[in-house]
Amino acid sequence: MLLLVLVLKLVSSAGRAPWTATAEQLPEPSAMLLNMVGGGDPLPVARVTTLWLQAFDSQPGLSLAYHQLDYQTVVAWLEQILRLDPRSQYPLLLASRIYGEVNDPDRQRLMAALVYRQYLDDPGRRWRWLAHSLTVVRHQLKDLPLALEYAQALTNADPALPIPSWARQMEIFLREDMGEHEAAVVMLGGLLESGVVQDPAEQRFLLQRLEALQTK
Repeated sequence: MLLLVLVLKLVSSAGRAPWTATAEQLPEPSAMLLNMVGGGDPLPVARVTTLWLQAFDSQPGLSLAYHQLDYQTVVAWLEQILRLDPRSQYPLLLASRIYGEVNDPDRQRLMAALVYRQYLDDPGRRWRWLAHSLTVVRHQLKDLPLALEYAQALTNADPALPIPSWARQMEIFLREDMGEHEAAVVMLGGLLESGVVQDPAEQRFLLQRLEALQTK
């Protein structure tokens, strides 16, 4: 792993004048190089690379705000890390809650799109990051159609997957926000009739929402 750290340091500093910083200095990931220096064991490579990427903006001689980074390259690194360690949650935490929180709509969309693509590959493990990205898209970007697309992906996930009911219900309340009251009533009524919701308190809450929707 020491070799990997040295390689990453050399790659990131190549061609850079001392004590200068530009957004273009984040290098493109090299799957071949990472596999080679990792000696065939991808998990330690993924962990070290994740830490290196997270610290890239604050290394000696380099001080960058997140919005100065080349987000296309950041996405490429996060995807490469997930290929090395598909079970890791940390790259998507970075995407949704760190890089995705920057006050830049284009960059937020890039991170949300990354989370969505990765969710589709493993919904059972990655639903929480899509739920968070949905919230960002809904409340910060105010892009209701995109938020609805993400919500539908949660709703339509395999019922056997361990995705909590509140995440699956996000589509219902989003449709209510969009003024699609009839669709929300149908979905909420179907949810209650399906017997999926077992908690009495949650059943009462959803029934109250259904009754409120029916009066609109």
